[in-house]
Order: sequence, then C-alpha cells, then structure tokens
Amino acid sequence: MLLADFDFELPEDRIALRPATPRDAARLLVVSRQGDLDDCMVADLPSLVRPGDALVFNDTKVIAARLFGYRERAGLRVSLEATLLERKSPSAWKVLARPGRRLKVGDRLVFGESSDRACLLGRLEATVAGRDDDGQILEFDLSGPILDEAIAERGAMPLPPYIARHRSEDERDRRDYQTIYAEEAGSVAAPTAGLHFTGDLMDRLRAAGVSTHFVTLHVGGGTFLPVKTETLADHVMHPETGHVTLATADALNGVRARGGRIIAVGTTSLRLLESALNTEHQFGAFAGPTRLFITPGYEITAVDGLVTNFHLPKSTLFVLVCAFSGREVMGRAYAHAIEAGYRFHSYGDASLLWRP
Repeated sequence: MLLADFDFELPEDRIALRPATPRDAARLLVVSRQGDLDDCMVADLPSLVRPGDALVFNDTKVIAARLFGYRERAGLRVSLEATLLERKSPSAWKVLARPGRRLKVGDRLVFGESSDRACLLGRLEATVAGRDDDGQILEFDLSGPILDEAIAERGAMPLPPYIARHRSEDERDRRDYQTIYAEEAGSVAAPTAGLHFTGDLMDRLRAAGVSTHFVTLHVGGGTFLPVKTETLADHVMHPETGHVTLATADALNGVRARGGRIIAVGTTSLRLLESALNTEHQFGAFAGPTRLFITPGYEITAVDGLVTNFHLPKSTLFVLVCAFSGREVMGRAYAHAIEAGYRFHSYGDASLLWRP
C-alpha cells in the first residue's frame, strides 16, 4: 500500500490557527456506518449518542516542549530551537533541534534569557550527548522534577509546524492547547480531539446517560515527523507510552456486555484501547509502549465510534481514519469538509465516525 494513495489537495487556509470559542462551537461532520454525511456541531454530541454508551478520553497533559536558546562554541553563539521528543533518562531528552545539522557532540546549549519568565530559575543548560535517528540527545545539567520545573517555566507550547510558521506561541496557547481534563504530564503534542470538550458538554453527556472514562497515552514527537517511506509497510511508528487501569478495562468490558457502544475521543485513545485488547477481544490492564500503526486491512474491534479532527494529507492519522471508515468514504468526507469550509488539524473542527 503506497503512501501516495493517501494524498489529497488541502488549501492552506483550511488549517486553523486558533480554536473555536467556546470549544464545543466547532463543527462536527458525522459519518454514518453506511458512509452518509451529516453536518452537525460538537455541542450536538449528547443527541448523537445513546444512554449506555461510553466515551473514552486521553487525559495526558502537554508539557511546554519547545525551548529557545543558543549554541555556544569557541565564544560564538548561534540561535536555535529544540523541541523535546522523548525522555531518555531523568536528565536526558531526545530533541528535534533547528538548525540541528551543525550540532556536534559536546556542544553546550543555553536555553532562556535572564529577562524571560524563567528568570528565577537561572540558565537552563545542556550538552549534546549524541544523535538518535531523527533527533539529538541532550544531557541537561538539571535532573528529575527540578528539570521538569525548569522546562515548564522556560518552554513554549509545542504548536505544530503548520501553525508555528504562521504565528508565534502565546499565553493563550497555554490554555487552548490543553484539554480541560488533562491530568498526567508527558505529551509533547495535544490529543487534539479532546480540545473540543467543555465542562458543560461533559455534564450534558453524563446527563444523557453516557459514561466517561480516562486512559493515558503520552503523545510523542513522532507526530511532528512526516512519513518518509513510499510504502506504509516500511514505516515504523515511534513508541508512545501509556496505560489503561484494570478498573477502566473492567468498566469498558461492562459497557460492551450491556450492549453499549464505546467511542474513542481521539486516535491516541483508539490506539491505546486496541493495544489493551487480549486475544478474546476483552480489555485488560495495560502499561508500557505501543507502536501500533493502524492501516487499511487492520481489523478494529476495540471501539464502535471515533471522535477525531481532520488530518493532514499523507499522515499516519489520515491513514488511520481510512482504516476505520474506508478509503472511499473518507475521501468523500474530506472532499465535503474542504468544500464546506471545515477547519483542519489541531485547532480545527471534528468528525464523528461510526465503524462500518
């Protein structure tokens, strides 16, 4: 299966630079089991589900993963940006540095300035310790919770490149690029389907007889990296770490046993739930990494529905929704979304897909 099969023309102005206000005012394209399309709003969700259904959310919390600073070598300074991708140890992170090719092992990097919002923490320094596939390994002078605090103070929210090239991150993004139920810090990108949910919407869903459940999958830096192989079979997903508790697994098994439908909020929730299935298609406790790459031909059995944003061409996420609803159906759905003015990606509108 070729990556080119999942390409389509997306006008630049369809990529949202800010979210809808309020969050649940975003549009929602409903794709039925038969492939029919219906234009709704996220706020309509309580009328689109049934009593006894369950929504599963990813409660990971985005860290301020973009650091700005400079490389210092032989008295010369070169400005750079580093996006944290994956934690390697209490003091080391894999990062995507720009410019990165000029970095050498042993280079000293300094992040932040004395006049920024992190002035009370002093300088945050690191040493380039090596390279790892698509990034560099930085060994910070700080470690553990102290390093976490320094990053939180100095860092910026890791807006996707297609937003960052149009505008800079600001204080509003610290609120907008985080779900209202974010709990466990560890992601370097938001589980964006969840950005549409408000406290009022959650209350109305529960009042409609829908149960809400939470799992955790920390979104990794691989979400920023394009697929570089011509065939999907050659693409290797970056590992992402998460967990499903035994209590949550038992609750979801109960929902299914009573005839309720399980709806994943976001592709991260879906991938984690699929990873938590046993050979009898029952949910069990899960803790650890997953590299699950869902492509057409993969049989999805964990969920009946999926709430997800509109994704970029040739992305693993667009491949996933094609696996979920069918390539022909999603081709029609995306063509309709573009024609009807839906907004794409992290701050864009959403879709509700029912599994055929």
